[in-house]
Amino acid sequence: MKYVVMWETRQSTSEETQARGLQVFSKWSPSEGTDFQQFLGRVDGRGGFAVVETGDPSLVAKDMATFGPFFEFSLYPVLEIAEAAGIGMEAVQMRAAIS
Repeated sequence: MKYVVMWETRQSTSEETQARGLQVFSKWSPSEGTDFQQFLGRVDGRGGFAVVETGDPSLVAKDMATFGPFFEFSLYPVLEIAEAAGIGMEAVQMRAAIS
């Protein structure tokens, strides 16, 4: 399953907290069993996005928990657009068949 992870710096982040977060990040590596296909930082410096693929969502939760004191996270399970569009088309056809 693929997930898009979004994070934003916590409102209460101080310079010391930011420095600690960067220190933790410098020693961290993604959990074995996850494939970070994209890892992006926002230009404004207030967060970022990652596209992660894994068969075990607890691994994504583990990685997010490591950085919980520094960031607020949102996690979105996603599909490739062709698959999502196909599902949408099936739903449209199903509804059209109901009189």
